[in-house]
Amino acid sequence: MSGIDLPPDVLDAIAAPPEDREPIVRQELAVSLYREGYLSFGKARELAGLSKAKFHQLLGEREVERHYTEADLALDIEYAHE
Repeated sequence: MSGIDLPPDVLDAIAAPPEDREPIVRQELAVSLYREGYLSFGKARELAGLSKAKFHQLLGEREVERHYTEADLALDIEYAHE
């Protein structure tokens, strides 16, 4: 995973231990980009560095509505019937 290039003074201004700052930025960015529809669930989860379950949990904590289309539902129903 490559690092996110932020100005050092911005990263230092995050009120968290130094080792937690980049993961916080990644998660916040991932949630925001997913919420706005710029990233899919999978890519946002990848950016956040979280498992599917943990990213679902994070989205729930942030009250972010999941992007789930009728086409997604049809695929899930088809899969369930197999």
